Amino acid sequence: MVLPPLPIDDALPRLTAALDAGPFAVLVAPPGAGKTTRVPLALLEAEWRGDGRIVMLEPRRLAARAAARRMAQSLGEAVGETVGYRVRLDARVSGKTRIEVVTEGVFTRMLLDDPELTGVAAVIFDEFHERSLDADLGLALALDAAALREDLRILVMSATLDGARVSALMDDAPVVESLGRAFPVETFYRDRDPALRLEEQVAAVTLEALRTQPGSALVFLPGQAEITRTAERLAGRVASDVEVVPLYGQLSPDEQDRAVSPAPPGRRKVVLATSIAETSLTIEGVRIVVDSGFRRSPAYEPATGLTVLETRRISRAAAEQRRGRAGRVEPGVCYRLWGEGQNAAMAAFDAPEIMEADLSGLALDLAGWGVSDPGQLRFLDPPPKPAWSEAVALLRGLEAIDADGRITAEGKALGRLPLHPRLAHMVHRAAEEDDALT
Repeated sequence: MVLPPLPIDDALPRLTAALDAGPFAVLVAPPGAGKTTRVPLALLEAEWRGDGRIVMLEPRRLAARAAARRMAQSLGEAVGETVGYRVRLDARVSGKTRIEVVTEGVFTRMLLDDPELTGVAAVIFDEFHERSLDADLGLALALDAAALREDLRILVMSATLDGARVSALMDDAPVVESLGRAFPVETFYRDRDPALRLEEQVAAVTLEALRTQPGSALVFLPGQAEITRTAERLAGRVASDVEVVPLYGQLSPDEQDRAVSPAPPGRRKVVLATSIAETSLTIEGVRIVVDSGFRRSPAYEPATGLTVLETRRISRAAAEQRRGRAGRVEPGVCYRLWGEGQNAAMAAFDAPEIMEADLSGLALDLAGWGVSDPGQLRFLDPPPKPAWSEAVALLRGLEAIDADGRITAEGKALGRLPLHPRLAHMVHRAAEEDDALT
């Protein structure tokens, strides 16, 4: 099958040559370059791959399924043949699968179960600029595993990351840069009216955009509650040819796939989405973006020992990612619900999750890896010492690690449960007591 040209095609010979010459490489390619779907397919033909699998990490289940689906379609196959995916509670792989797209948390479990990554020839970290805790942990563990596997290739791909910094972490790995493909996007600013609820103004601007612009719309909102309220305000006010659909992490796979599928001919779609739609996805037909300027982010509260969700202003980098969604397939427009002068007051980038998160899960995973000091591994940003000390103290209180930081039988049991260590401890002890009573 002849594939349509994409900007990443020009960089593929340099990238494959870099991985032929050494185990590590960094690819910097802006949104729209085609790196997610073209790079794994290009590496299938590499001699060093042999019969090994290529594992590619995605930050979200939706992105993992979509990437696998598009690569399979380009090969004229069904998902689960040459290209498959594995996410929490869902997998489509077979004995024929040679490219496996997984979420970052699934990859961590794969590594902890098999530190040598038997049968895996290459690991690709896609969208690494999002800097999730699981991605940072996965890269640190993969680099450690590479000490046992000199033949293992590791590729970090990013849209906006400082490639030189990642290269230095990976033994000065070669950095390959690619141009992107972005159509022009005209930006309109709408100052927030403090007298109106966010959903009211988002709905008003969305209706304005639908009246004055062709195409479908992607509307960014902080969370599920705002999405529901915005949908209620749009109900009965959009034209009969417009479908309003939600997109957030708690939806079923079928509902998420419905949201990102193209609108039928002659119809338009309004996708009300969280930051789940910032990267990794191209929603066909979208040429309008409405950006509320907010996102919901986890924040660790040391006083309570709990992680809560906070509504925060997005960074300038995230705003540009969202804006770029309007120019993926044709020239588009972006409506921002803040004044142009406010751009300078926004943070340049979102803080890496490792700098703000509860680290007890990370500490438990490292104990399972046999590491009690995170300084023994290569992290792009080392875990903050105060948060690390609190995590270790919690795990000792749960009897998950011993005084020397080694994982205990209790800790291994907790690590097998996809829960925060506190909750895993509660579930495990309740199961033990239930077994004792029966």
